[in-house]
Amino acid sequence: MYDKFTRDSAVSDKPANQGAALDENEGAFTRFLRATEIDARLLGMIGALLIIWIGFHLYGHFVNGFAAFLKPRNLWNLTVQTSSIGVMATGMVLVIVTRHIDLSVGSVLGFCAMFMAIMQVWVLPDILGLGHPMIWVIAVLCGILMGTLIGAFHGYLIAYLQIPAFIVTLGGLLVWRGAAFLLARGETIPLDDENFTKLGGGPYGAIGETASWIVGGLACAGILFSIWHSRRQRLRFQFPTKPMWAEILLAVVGCGLAIGFVTLVNSHPWPKGIVKREIAAGNIDPNGDLFISHGFAIPVLILLAVGIAMTFLATRTRFGRYVFAIGGNPEAAELAGINVKWVTLKIFALMGALTGLAAVIASARLNSATNALGTFDELYVIAAAVIGGTSLAGGLGTIYGAILGAVVMQSLQTGMVLIGFDAAIQQMVVGIVLVLAVFLDTLYRRRSD
Repeated sequence: MYDKFTRDSAVSDKPANQGAALDENEGAFTRFLRATEIDARLLGMIGALLIIWIGFHLYGHFVNGFAAFLKPRNLWNLTVQTSSIGVMATGMVLVIVTRHIDLSVGSVLGFCAMFMAIMQVWVLPDILGLGHPMIWVIAVLCGILMGTLIGAFHGYLIAYLQIPAFIVTLGGLLVWRGAAFLLARGETIPLDDENFTKLGGGPYGAIGETASWIVGGLACAGILFSIWHSRRQRLRFQFPTKPMWAEILLAVVGCGLAIGFVTLVNSHPWPKGIVKREIAAGNIDPNGDLFISHGFAIPVLILLAVGIAMTFLATRTRFGRYVFAIGGNPEAAELAGINVKWVTLKIFALMGALTGLAAVIASARLNSATNALGTFDELYVIAAAVIGGTSLAGGLGTIYGAILGAVVMQSLQTGMVLIGFDAAIQQMVVGIVLVLAVFLDTLYRRRSD
């Protein structure tokens, strides 16, 4: 009763039209963001991505004489190249949210890829027999498990031995890169298992046109269900709801993006050489439709699945609430009964598992494991998370933002390669973008405070 009395008194002390006056004083764009509940930084990232795409496309057209950036082939390859970085960036969000950092992910990726290749080529064939269908499956599980164990070890050193994450993971960057070299004495190990290499994309590592439309339909159904369920829950608990026009707009835009994505991946056909080879092998009818769409690449589907799972983990579970509580105020979280050390260990173990999964994608895409695999990936992963809105001060970050940040980083790299920038300039641009992203985050936090 006291809460209800104080609430009613507070409401009665305000003029009846004060809220309306505040709404009238807001700009149209601010009212739009408030009604749709869209993060302004998300729109900023999308705008920056469009500027990058259009800028590289126009530069290629007017300077180099060809415009290749916005072609379906390049954008399809862009999504595949983003996958391994995007998978790791989803885990880096939780690490940075809790005010830590992981500088070792690139080296751990290289070590896991090398360990997995040794299991697949040298160890398991002697145990199960050459050509056994479960070899690649066991190798993948071993790679992910190894990444989990390494991440858990890092988390133990950080949480229980109180060694700063910067030092632990900086040491890990050096140790695991050296360990990857020692595993195979610096040799490159080729990986030729057809089922394994499909995890890296390519014509045979894509699901085709029909299956892609099914995925797109499921995505639209999921978007509509999410909007309906959210509105129903708000009405159930008497929370404010979005205007109906905002709900419809979000549904139309979400489904439109899903359908557009499917149309894009289905617009990229198999190369003519592969089609001719399949015709010669009798796998394709030469009198039929020879425009064979790639559809979604398997690495992209893995990234989407990881993004959905990590979003659910971060926003709908007790573990996710603990992570953001620790990032907001570690001391208060511990006083509230949260086992900060155990949560920290689990965060780094999860980061290691995602790094192991990224190692699967990266090595399958190259059809080999090399000692240099994953070099500088830690910089791109951290940059993707920060560009995506994850604050280095802790307590703030989104999974979808990190994935979008990974797309921005990969777009910059791909665009610079297409227009002929040197590798040195590419590294300089990545560094500048990272510093700029942190600067913008600082400005945003000052404005929010």
